[in-house]
Amino acid sequence: MEPGKRLLDGMRGRINESVLKAMARVPRDRFVPAQLRDRAYEDLPLPIGFGQTISAPHMVAIMCDLLDVRPGMKILEVGGGSGYHAAVLAALAGPEGQVFSVERMPDLALAARKNLQAAGIAGVTVVEGDGSLGLPEHAPYDRISVAASAPRVPEPLKEQLRVGGKLILPVGETSQELVLVTRKNGFAVEEKMGVIFVPLIGKEGFGERQI
Repeated sequence: MEPGKRLLDGMRGRINESVLKAMARVPRDRFVPAQLRDRAYEDLPLPIGFGQTISAPHMVAIMCDLLDVRPGMKILEVGGGSGYHAAVLAALAGPEGQVFSVERMPDLALAARKNLQAAGIAGVTVVEGDGSLGLPEHAPYDRISVAASAPRVPEPLKEQLRVGGKLILPVGETSQELVLVTRKNGFAVEEKMGVIFVPLIGKEGFGERQI
């Protein structure tokens, strides 16, 4: 059995089938450094350089599952990294959907664009910038996914979320919680599980300091 299929089969029954199908269409080995490609389908986070990581496949699956992405949605991703999570979101949103991925490190943003192109993934626009401020020029978004831990839910991201939209992100410093925010008349916040992510660096994150 192929490693990728074995990995996804292990999540069956816990993760929505649409998410597993989307992940099956995205070759994770295209989004990890060449020297780690033989480990691409291990269910672990892997280093991608610059102190950053590509999230473990099960965490990508859980976040996408909780977001309930539908075809045609406009999605903002914060913390683009190597481009893998954005690729899965694009597979879920389909050809009519749009994914805007913000990455603060120029070298990673460039690498993500190359990875997405090499993997044949369309529908993702990688933007260099401070993701903690969102990307107001393309707001509002149906879904927002943040792959770095913030001290609190950033106000700009809440403001850029469409009514009825959902935002998922880890919150906390030494102890982090994966939080799902749904915009209704106000904002409903649900804590889902304890997690470990790299810090969100930016004006609405942990500033420019490294923790």
